[in-house]
Amino acid sequence: MGRILDTAVERTVHGSGRDIMNTRRSHPAGVSEDRLSRPRVQQAFRSARLLVGCYVGVSALTLLAIILLRNHPDLVTDAVWVRATIVVATSLLMASFAARAAGGHHRSYLRLRWASGIMLVAIAVIIAVPGAFPLWLKMEQGVCGLLLAGVVVSVNGKELRAAFADE
Repeated sequence: MGRILDTAVERTVHGSGRDIMNTRRSHPAGVSEDRLSRPRVQQAFRSARLLVGCYVGVSALTLLAIILLRNHPDLVTDAVWVRATIVVATSLLMASFAARAAGGHHRSYLRLRWASGIMLVAIAVIIAVPGAFPLWLKMEQGVCGLLLAGVVVSVNGKELRAAFADE
């Protein structure tokens, strides 16, 4: 069995006549280095990454507060647990998207644009729906919404759209 697997791996790696492990692509989606190195593009990514980082921090601290307050059912409901878990997961995904987009990955840039916009709308709905969540969570979501609004503005600005536009 081990011999068959070794042969399959060897064919996969060496079958095309080149070593896949040595294949280098600086920007998988074809975004040129000169586009990414423009000062306004760099500033837009710095802003987006900072705001997403703050979003991750606020989300993680909120989940920590929920864990600490878990014995207070008036403050921490099942809906709060679910929402906080989703927010932490999406914030970590957005951090990944922002990091990869700053490196020139086109699909990560699109994912960051979509995820930040969708989460901003979800936050607006949570704040607007009466009684679904406690006031403290709505206030925290308001802070997250402000951070994501900055991300939305930054990643949808003309500098980044131009940098990722097709040539």
